[in-house]
Amino acid sequence: MDTRNGFDERLRKARQRKGLDREKLSQGRLPGSGAIGLRAGVEVVSALVVGVGIGWLLDRWLGTFPWFFLVFFLIGGAAGVLNVYRLFTPRKRPGDPAMPDAVAGTKNGSRTGGGRRQDD
Repeated sequence: MDTRNGFDERLRKARQRKGLDREKLSQGRLPGSGAIGLRAGVEVVSALVVGVGIGWLLDRWLGTFPWFFLVFFLIGGAAGVLNVYRLFTPRKRPGDPAMPDAVAGTKNGSRTGGGRRQDD
């Protein structure tokens, strides 16, 4: 049993060195799918509200209803979608090794038939 304890200790130290220790990530709890979904919804709705608010105020001030309202509604919607895209896209942090192909795609971004890379 001493071998297993030694392995567990080495594994714990290696995870701490790489920053993979769950206890250090958000007080030991990773965000669940419900929390991520709620955040994505709030991102979209808040961007739309800001866009509609700015458009409505400009239209009211300039007397051009509904033109700025529509333009800023579209801009707010695009900003919300962009925020959700950023939320779900993995980012490379400084000092991290290169992301594996399963996460980052392929080296040159293109695939051939059967899901194989061209350089295979």
